[in-house]
Amino acid sequence: MSTAYIVVTILAAAMAGYSGYAVLSGATWVVQSLTDYGVPRSWWVWLGTAKAAGALGLLAGLFVPVIGVMAGIGLVLYFAGAVVSVIRARSYAHIPFPLVYAAPVVGSLALGFSA
Repeated sequence: MSTAYIVVTILAAAMAGYSGYAVLSGATWVVQSLTDYGVPRSWWVWLGTAKAAGALGLLAGLFVPVIGVMAGIGLVLYFAGAVVSVIRARSYAHIPFPLVYAAPVVGSLALGFSA
C-alpha cells in the first residue's frame, strides 16, 4: 500500500464525508442547489447517508480492500448521477462541482488497482 494511495483515499473520504454532512445538516448552499436541480426533499437524507457511508467505506478499504473498491464504485456512480442531475437542470456552470468530489475517489480507485 503506497503513501499516495493512503493520502488520496483519506482526502476522498474527507471530501465525501463533508459533502454528506452538508446535505444531512441542511447547509443552505447545498439545499438551494438540490432544490434548483429538482431533487425531491424526501431523497436528501438518503443522498447524504450514501455519501457518508461511501466515505466510511473508503476508510474501511484501507484495511479490507474489497470494501474500499465497492465504496469507491458507489461514490463514482453517485457523483455521475449528480452530474446528470445538474445537466437535466441545465445548470451547466455547476457541472464541475460533483466532478471535484469524484476526482479523488477515482484517484483512490486507480491507485488501489495499480498497487
